[in-house]
Amino acid sequence: MGDKLKNFLVRTASGAVLLGIVLAAIFSGVWGYGALLLFITVVGVWEFYGLSRAKGSEPQRGMGVLMSIVLFFAGFVPSLYIYNVIDNEELLVDGLLLLMLCAILLVLTFVIEVFRNRQTPIYNIATTIMGTLYVALPMATLMIIPAILNEVIYCSDTWIPWVFLFYLLLVWGNDVFAYLVGVTMGKHRMCERLSPKKSWEGFAGGIAGSVAVGAIAAAVLGGSYGVWIGLAVVVALSSVVGDLIESMFKRDAGVKDSGSIMPGHGGILDRFDALIISAPFALIYLWVVMMFDII
Repeated sequence: MGDKLKNFLVRTASGAVLLGIVLAAIFSGVWGYGALLLFITVVGVWEFYGLSRAKGSEPQRGMGVLMSIVLFFAGFVPSLYIYNVIDNEELLVDGLLLLMLCAILLVLTFVIEVFRNRQTPIYNIATTIMGTLYVALPMATLMIIPAILNEVIYCSDTWIPWVFLFYLLLVWGNDVFAYLVGVTMGKHRMCERLSPKKSWEGFAGGIAGSVAVGAIAAAVLGGSYGVWIGLAVVVALSSVVGDLIESMFKRDAGVKDSGSIMPGHGGILDRFDALIISAPFALIYLWVVMMFDII
């Protein structure tokens, strides 16, 4: 068996396992969905700290992971009330308390660095905090995005797995179509310094693919075609930025992949970089749609 065929089979098998885990988490309900996002958060933050260490930084990995977990739960705990899993409005207050705890941990990061006696304290603190903001904050917003989509589409406050699945397909549709169009038609490089294979043709193909998925989502789930297509455009544009940002980090660190947790695919950040960066932009877009009743 040739190396290319072997790598293809490994990549395919690994991707199938990942897809199965994601689907199982989504369709198991809010708890499973939250567990999936928490896993992505912890592993993603740890991988980011690995990239930072490759550049000579010494982030406080334990404190950073702890801050990330607390920040994630600041979004997860209130979501149990939002999705009507637990009928207790105090969960919203608990979310604020967790945010306060995260702020305390943030201050402790500075205090701890005083006693670590490292050569690059500013760099260490910066990368510690950056890992939390880069990964954990978007993951916390992803707890809220399906709730707003449910409200916009169904006027419902319950967990509907198909809503998030189609949101995820917006991201993956952009990635797949960008790759296919880029490989077959790509001539004009988009950002060769960071990602030599990305082209403007692939960029346009990715947007078209995401828009097509958005139209299918509107047809299957209902809701406004304009809202879904608008969300698709926002997700596609921000996904490209997310991919370039991670490429920038890896190139700066001098590594090919952010990790090795998924054979043939690399690390968590390699697979979910687009989802991470697109989440805050999608949240803002959906919030505007809901607030101004753009249906």
